[in-house]
Amino acid sequence: MQVRVLGIVLAGGKGTRLFPLTKERAKPAVPFGGKFRIIDFVLSNFINSSIYSVYVLTQFRSQSLLQHLSEGWQFGSLLKSQFLIPVPAQMRSQEEQWYQGTADAIYQNINLVEQSDPQVVAIFGGDHVYRMNIASMVEYHLQKGAEVTVAAIPAPREEAAAFGVIESDKDGRILAFHEKNPDAPSMPGDDTRVFASMGNYIFSTRTLLRLLHEDAAEPDSHHDFGHDILPKLAGKGEIYAYDFQTNRIPGEPADSEPYWRDVGTIDAYYEANMDLRAVKPALKLYNREWPLRTSSFPDPPAKFAFDDEHRRGHAIDSIISGGCILSGGIVRNSILGRNVRVHSGAVIEDCVILDNCDIGRRARLKRTILDKNVRVPEDGVIGYDLERDRANHHVTDSGIVVVAGYRSKVGITALVV
Repeated sequence: MQVRVLGIVLAGGKGTRLFPLTKERAKPAVPFGGKFRIIDFVLSNFINSSIYSVYVLTQFRSQSLLQHLSEGWQFGSLLKSQFLIPVPAQMRSQEEQWYQGTADAIYQNINLVEQSDPQVVAIFGGDHVYRMNIASMVEYHLQKGAEVTVAAIPAPREEAAAFGVIESDKDGRILAFHEKNPDAPSMPGDDTRVFASMGNYIFSTRTLLRLLHEDAAEPDSHHDFGHDILPKLAGKGEIYAYDFQTNRIPGEPADSEPYWRDVGTIDAYYEANMDLRAVKPALKLYNREWPLRTSSFPDPPAKFAFDDEHRRGHAIDSIISGGCILSGGIVRNSILGRNVRVHSGAVIEDCVILDNCDIGRRARLKRTILDKNVRVPEDGVIGYDLERDRANHHVTDSGIVVVAGYRSKVGITALVV
């Protein structure tokens, strides 16, 4: 890629709908798929697209995220154009306050854009699960001579109220934005779907700086790209929609459909994890031409112990991460994070188990998410009696039980059920 691109990842959201997984961490830091964090997807997309100058803007409950970035991503370089640097909220506004919106987050760090002097700026969210060749979107932006390009994906019309919906002409030029409007217009030629903004933007640098200064001077603005800046530009400036369905990833068949999930709720997070278990998953983790990068830990291989008739450790249609030991337990249709212990007689079905959990003998878990470091005692049962579970844990409307850890006096997280 010849054009100079600066990447900025917005990673400061609270992620309140993912509670209790976001009780002690920012949404981008939530573990996913056994060994990854949600933010690994956008960062891998940048690096795999040969965009090596990236700032990560953090804010709420950022310690876990900052630790992950320091452990998993190399910062600094001998080359000025290569870096991946986390930027805590600097409170550079006159009121010295937290970011008020996505545009304000960039405005409070506008000095980073000016110092980098890129030709275009790629502003992406850090809280979605997807793979994307960002270089293709940059090329589209340049070919169109666009000032702003917005990544968009078709969504069912009945979900229009959950998205910022784009109204565009046949050439992709954006005519209007409809923010979470159930009556937003459908896609041209398709009455069943709307064109939903993914919250990923490419800006020509001069346009970005001008728009940020104008918005900062507007006292009634929410200082948000989707709510304020882009709707004012639609139909007037050179602003285009990039159809994510046209995006192709090296190393995959040409007819592969791009994968993108907004894991903003517990149910969506759970289903996205479950997507990984398929024989031919929509989200492929095994493409060596487009690796998903993350922290590297010195974990030993997973181990399956015992081969007795009533004591055999095995896993079926599941993902088992490094350091796990299945000692006579059964795991079906589940995702196990790093260093999980499953003891004899335990049965885990349709679950997402995060790092360092311990499942006691004869325990039974079904449609359950265990946060990190949780210990389920012998004969513990979760996910079979939802009324009982609601008295102790968070249970979604669809019946997924989320178990948070409880810190003991000696610093060991334990669960009593």
